[in-house]
Amino acid sequence: MADATLAAAPLSNTREIARAIWAEKAKRARRAALLKHLFLIGCSLIMIYPLLWMVASSLKPNNQIFGDLSLWPSEFRWDNYTSGWNGMSVSFSTFFANSLFVTVLSVIGNVLSCSFAAYAFARLEFTGKNIWFALMMMTLMIPYHVVLIPQYLTFLNLGWVDTYLPLIVPQFLAGDAFFIFLMVQFFRQLPRELDEAAMIDGCSAFKIYWAIIMPLSIPAIATAAIFSFIWTWDDFLGPLVYLNDVKDYTVPLALRMFNSQDSVTQYGQMFAMSVLSILPIFVFFIIFQRLIIRGIAMSGLK
Repeated sequence: MADATLAAAPLSNTREIARAIWAEKAKRARRAALLKHLFLIGCSLIMIYPLLWMVASSLKPNNQIFGDLSLWPSEFRWDNYTSGWNGMSVSFSTFFANSLFVTVLSVIGNVLSCSFAAYAFARLEFTGKNIWFALMMMTLMIPYHVVLIPQYLTFLNLGWVDTYLPLIVPQFLAGDAFFIFLMVQFFRQLPRELDEAAMIDGCSAFKIYWAIIMPLSIPAIATAAIFSFIWTWDDFLGPLVYLNDVKDYTVPLALRMFNSQDSVTQYGQMFAMSVLSILPIFVFFIIFQRLIIRGIAMSGLK
């Protein structure tokens, strides 16, 4: 219709008609973009409301948390943070230190061991490579609870129960197939000519891995590190099974201690410590979010 109008119009009016048509199209595009952004903002508010409610509840008196669902406290109780931090027999700084210790070592173990395994599957040739890779992928379908009892018995016989070793040592043994698969997909996209050129120069397989593959795989490594950090920091079942001493508790176990069956649960203090517990994950994600997106996109995980 627009093309017919332009063809039938006099030459002197063609520019004005074209401008009007393009202005109308631009106006419609702006309306569509505005509606789309309003819809996305509404969905975002729905998704972020529980987080905002938790932050608001951390500043409310205990008797107003579930009676008032507003996001603006009628009375700010900043002492929920101080009493929650020091209100137990062990300071919350100890729990944060324990979680940080376990998480950092687990991240290092996962990145090193899984990148070793991924490099072997993606760049090296050995007997039964495809079979071993298939078996490794099959472990993704095994729930953690299925192997929990055999693992516990193994660690019990080793004398590792009530220590951090069951939470840390397995991470150095390339036991997470998801991270191996993530890095394999990334390593396969790197040109094999790099390996061939390095071998001509006399580099060993380890030197190729360390000096060439690893520096080029920062997005995939960062993605694995961030997911490992989040999952380990939030892990509740592992520390619950293997840790018995309160002084060794991680943050998720410490948060459970606020839920008392014998007395009134201090929800304000619990929510205050919950807000503080998610700050490391939030900061870690914000700093490395570009590497996460790039690593997932280039690894083919869509």
